[in-house]
Amino acid sequence: MHATGAELYGPGYMHWATPEERSNLGQARRKQVGRQEHSELNIKARKTSPLTLLARSMQGRVPALVKLKYELMAQSPFGYFRGAVPVMAADLAVLPNTGIVSQLCGDAHVRNLGAYAAPDGRLVFDINDFDETIRGPFEWDLKRMAASIALAGRGSGHKDAAAQLAVVKCVERYAAQMRAFAKMPHLEVGRYQVHRLGLVEPIHEALVKAERATPQHTLAQLTQPTSSKPGAPRRFKESKPILTRVTGSQAAAVLASLGPYREMLEPQRQHLLSFYRPLDVAFKVVGTGSVGLRDYCVYFEGNVPADPLFLQIKEEPASGYTAYLPDAHPPHDNGQRVAEGQRAMQLQSDPFLGWTHIGGRQYLVRQLNDHKGSIELADLAGSGLAAYAEVCGELLARGHARSGDPLVIAGYLGSGDSFAEACAKFGLLYADQTEKDWKELCRSGKAGTKSNTQLPQNAVAKSGKKS
Repeated sequence: MHATGAELYGPGYMHWATPEERSNLGQARRKQVGRQEHSELNIKARKTSPLTLLARSMQGRVPALVKLKYELMAQSPFGYFRGAVPVMAADLAVLPNTGIVSQLCGDAHVRNLGAYAAPDGRLVFDINDFDETIRGPFEWDLKRMAASIALAGRGSGHKDAAAQLAVVKCVERYAAQMRAFAKMPHLEVGRYQVHRLGLVEPIHEALVKAERATPQHTLAQLTQPTSSKPGAPRRFKESKPILTRVTGSQAAAVLASLGPYREMLEPQRQHLLSFYRPLDVAFKVVGTGSVGLRDYCVYFEGNVPADPLFLQIKEEPASGYTAYLPDAHPPHDNGQRVAEGQRAMQLQSDPFLGWTHIGGRQYLVRQLNDHKGSIELADLAGSGLAAYAEVCGELLARGHARSGDPLVIAGYLGSGDSFAEACAKFGLLYADQTEKDWKELCRSGKAGTKSNTQLPQNAVAKSGKKS
């Protein structure tokens, strides 16, 4: 794996690597894997079937929700792709890689970028899902993004030629931005902002959604008064299995986890949190890949009912890439891994971002729905796909430049378009393979027919134990 700066020649060696040396290192990695070789996909090298990998990833999840996850994955090839990180991680691991390391999003796909509120209240648009984050070969994020663009293109009515062109634009934009970062002062790279986002129609739609997603909107959507009396306290509004209230000793265990969480916050965040008192706790089903993991929401109130705060306490198992990256050395605490990976890649992160534990399980803590908004596949119809793909490339480049070495990556990429074209071919190949794997899941009967899955009463009670 590649290191940067003074670490280039190993621990204890204090030689500072020059920009030329770092750029040359990137170029030299082309001998390890040529840029055009990134078009290859070696499905014959699979040692374990996708269904087995998925079944392994379900271990330790709430049993009653495993079928629901399979149901969501069976709805479409893109839905399958969202829940199948363990499968793609295994497929990427058997391919040659550059060894040029940055922080990976790990689940880079078109719906894992979105709008949210920055600490100063402004809306920003960035990568916003880091459950799979880990340090690894930079191109793995690009290959997953390429496959997602191809699948999203098909899902939004595009022909493969248009989807392939969109991937090329994504990777070309990534490469151009990385070359620009390689020439910029490091401090400027760290605070670089992507402009014109509001002019890209899918992103404009996400920003409009985020503008509406205020804490007060969340209050109205997720809670209800406990009685008809004026000024009655509010609590979570159940919508099983998506949202289920948690009470008694179960809620107490969740609230107790806020103690260690508070201790790891910066003093000014601790001070702010001290003005809020928790009123209610719920279990929430979220996403596709995360279905079956334990996810809690805590409703807090400040000075008045119109001053709510919602924190999400989300279980984090190991990244799906961990087994294939023995040199990555992620933190032992997976909540910490996710929080630190997010801070490494994002320009601005949630001020309440942190981690904690409940029993033997590890959790990420963040705000729930604070001015958050994401795109839908329908938003990518027409010219939206290519325009959005370019933004995806630019934001990935910024995240990798902040957490890796732009000179090394730019040295590897060079000035040609062979890498972008190879990624585009890979994206279509992997989209084809994803559709085959999706059909296999549908035939397997694991998803069954759509059910009214109910979370059993004891599911949360067992959440502190390994299962």
